Amino acid sequence: MKTFLKAATLALSLGASSMAMADPIKIGLITTLSGGGAGLGVDTRDGFMLAIKQAGNKDVTVITEDDAQKPELAVQIADKMIQSDKVDILTGIVWSNLLMAVVPGAVAQGKLYVSTNAAPAALAGEKCDPLYFNAAYQNDNLHEAMGEYANKVYKKMFIMAPNYPAGKDSLTGFKRYYKGDLANEVYTKVGQTDYAAEIAQIRASGADAAFVFLPGGMGIAFMKQYAQSGVTIPVIGPGFSFSQDVLPAIGDAALGAKASGQWAKDLDNEANKAFVPAFQKEYGRLPSIYAVQAYDAAQLILSAASQASISDMKAFTAALNKADIKSPRGKFKFNTNRHPIQDIYLTEVVKEDGTLTNKIVEPIFTDHGDAYAKDCKK
Repeated sequence: MKTFLKAATLALSLGASSMAMADPIKIGLITTLSGGGAGLGVDTRDGFMLAIKQAGNKDVTVITEDDAQKPELAVQIADKMIQSDKVDILTGIVWSNLLMAVVPGAVAQGKLYVSTNAAPAALAGEKCDPLYFNAAYQNDNLHEAMGEYANKVYKKMFIMAPNYPAGKDSLTGFKRYYKGDLANEVYTKVGQTDYAAEIAQIRASGADAAFVFLPGGMGIAFMKQYAQSGVTIPVIGPGFSFSQDVLPAIGDAALGAKASGQWAKDLDNEANKAFVPAFQKEYGRLPSIYAVQAYDAAQLILSAASQASISDMKAFTAALNKADIKSPRGKFKFNTNRHPIQDIYLTEVVKEDGTLTNKIVEPIFTDHGDAYAKDCKK
């Protein structure tokens, strides 16, 4: 699917002011809009386009295409967007293995990439690049927070994630902070839908709790099967495992689940109080963490474009690095490796007016960066 969208064609129904730009910009948004990971990509696209719509600037063009969660297709789309569509900026990829396939080639061709989600360790440290920014987090961050939380509650953990870069970053991050014993560490197939064997392992592990990172359809399948299994060992995870895009499909099996996130819909700040109802009005559903990250990625690009010409990449990236936005997350700034420094919270799945959602319990980390920034010298 391919969509050309001129921001000028969208009504200014939200009353946002339009920022003048030094030059027009063309953005290529590559994300997952089909298959088991489509929910993540749809929220990414919708969050990004909400910020574009609110800006209401005639000089922004966004081209959106579906990568179908396939690295080879993502590379083909990126090359076409750069060489034929002449985009200035790429963004939108959800999955770390797709990001690793696209970003090195894109920045080598002088294109800016602003990540809305994927944040592999390989691009945060020694292999960082001045043309690569991450508007979401570094992959380890939310898992580090749950390792810190688990220290207070559990003495023996079973940990599990898919076998791809973000999965490995996930368990690395958890273990970086968790000081208790590990009952087992398991990597599953990406896109796996049958978790009977892993649930049997959890049952027999003797663990106090299971830490599980399974985004999208993987998490939906696991949580449904786990609830049906009768295993009573608590499951905790990063915010992705219980984000708003999967909660309706998981159902009440998610109630009470503890997770970590840099945002939830009840976060008390003015930007969030405006963002949540605006997203609901536009799309008829609550936003997810993916939508917020993409919304901020678009805000960051728009802010930089109001301060510098995209034809002067040094000035543009300097403006981007200022992070001059009002994020629904609250405080937001870039670290020296152009990944966020931000607060991370413990959340709990609750039901409000019949709708499952996440509620903030307490902060876990304040002004949290990442373990790789010290190795980024570019």
